[in-house]
Amino acid sequence: MSDLAALQSAIDRHAEAPGPDARADFEALLDALEAGTIRAAEKGDDGTWRANGWVKRGILLGFRLGAIVDLSGDEFAFFDKDTYPIQRFGADRGVRIVPGGSTVRRGSYLAPGVVCMPPMYVNVGAYVGAGTMVDSHALVGSCGQIGERVHLSAAAQVGGVLEPIGAAPVVIEDDVFVGGGCGVYEGTVVRERAVLAAGVILTRSTRVYDLVNETVLRSTEAGPLEIPAGAVVVPGSRAVDSDFGRANGLALSAPCIVKYRDASTDASTTLEDALR
Repeated sequence: MSDLAALQSAIDRHAEAPGPDARADFEALLDALEAGTIRAAEKGDDGTWRANGWVKRGILLGFRLGAIVDLSGDEFAFFDKDTYPIQRFGADRGVRIVPGGSTVRRGSYLAPGVVCMPPMYVNVGAYVGAGTMVDSHALVGSCGQIGERVHLSAAAQVGGVLEPIGAAPVVIEDDVFVGGGCGVYEGTVVRERAVLAAGVILTRSTRVYDLVNETVLRSTEAGPLEIPAGAVVVPGSRAVDSDFGRANGLALSAPCIVKYRDASTDASTTLEDALR
């Protein structure tokens, strides 16, 4: 049995009834997550992202095993489970964490070349690919999967998910630009090179109107909302189609795909290498 298979077997066993070596196996899980050798979700050969249920069970195990302790710093008081302290980085990791109050929790992976602008937060189980910028006030929620060369602009929110076990997290694929104040939640998948303009909100119940192809994108019982590769999405609205809605001039949020990425889009969204 491989080391990974043995760890999975141990985590599944402890999830049912924690044994005396549960804490050691849980720490091994965190180490593997931080090394990027395991992930909370992975992309299959068919292009579908699926959650690794045993990894999420292991993360939840950590909350059961932990005790609330004083994790306070010099100026602020913090009290949390001792199984999930702040992750410590050395300069050899190649990750820039600019001073100013950012936090990366244990059990998350930041690849070399990631830039973190203060204050930002990366939660347990998250994966952030090489060359990505996590800007000020941005959040990468639990198990969120962020690709390479992504720009999470200021105040962008990537929602997290731990339960249910089989629920896939939010996925932002390679070379995506996420504008300021965007929110991506409930397992939404944003495919490579897409652009979300400032203020776009995407959830499982969101309808996205593709003006280029004249179609409506939405989640299904079998799968999440997916934003196509290269799509440029801007905030929009649609009228409420009822007598009450019309009488009161009401409208609902309706993000729109106004174009697909081209050279002019690339010029306005490319991260400067000098920033790294």
